[in-house]
Parts: sequence; C-alpha cells; structure tokens
Amino acid sequence: MKLKKTAIDLIALARVCHVSTVDRAGTPHSVPVSPVGGGERIFFASGKGAKKVRNLRRNRKVAVVFDDYTEAWSARRGVMIQGEAKILERGPIFNKIRRLLYEKFPQYAKELPVEEGKAVIVEVTPRRSFSWGL
Repeated sequence: MKLKKTAIDLIALARVCHVSTVDRAGTPHSVPVSPVGGGERIFFASGKGAKKVRNLRRNRKVAVVFDDYTEAWSARRGVMIQGEAKILERGPIFNKIRRLLYEKFPQYAKELPVEEGKAVIVEVTPRRSFSWGL
C-alpha cells in the first residue's frame, strides 16, 4: 500500500509511536516504541521476550499510531497504520535497521543495546491507513 507523503514525513520524524497487539485471549496490548522508517516499512526494536513480541509471534496483525498533539486542536495530526509484523532476529536487515535506530536514537547503543539473541527488530508492512489533519 502506498502512504501519502505527509504521512511518510510524519512517520519518519516521529520519536515515539504506539504499537497495539492482542494476546491469546484477545486482550489488547498497547505500548510506546521508538520507530525508524516511514515508507513501505516501519521498524522498531524490542526485547526478545516482550509481551508485544510474544503476541506478534501468535498473531502478526498490528496497529501503529503516530500523532502530533498540540493544544491548538485544529493543528493536531496523525496516522494509524494497520499491518502485518515480521520479527527479525539476526542477519543483514537486522544489522541495517539497528544502525538506523542507533543513528536516530543514540541512547539505544548505551542504554538498550539491540543485540542478536537478546533483542528483535519488528518490521511492520502497512496494509491500511487512516489519517487526520494531514
């Protein structure tokens, strides 16, 4: 699916977004993550055993929300992406995305290293999107 340029720009600049998954019982789980990407794919890192990762191993469907809040409500904007997740545990794409995460978020390297075997990178492929204010 092709996203509007304004949505791609919002996603690319985002420092945080919210990822929603569902567990085995169908209970929603939503958490903030620090993303990279913006076009055809969105990526974020996570601990290998995190609940969102366990949920995605059972059900690849995911929703990701990017938004800019402002007190001037007429200027609020955002996009919700519904898509499918793929879990990357190692390899060239894992290494490339880790480098991008470290460039955008220098804190990662020292505070939450994205290491093979301990962390995963989640790749989200958008299937549908809904936007507001864009």
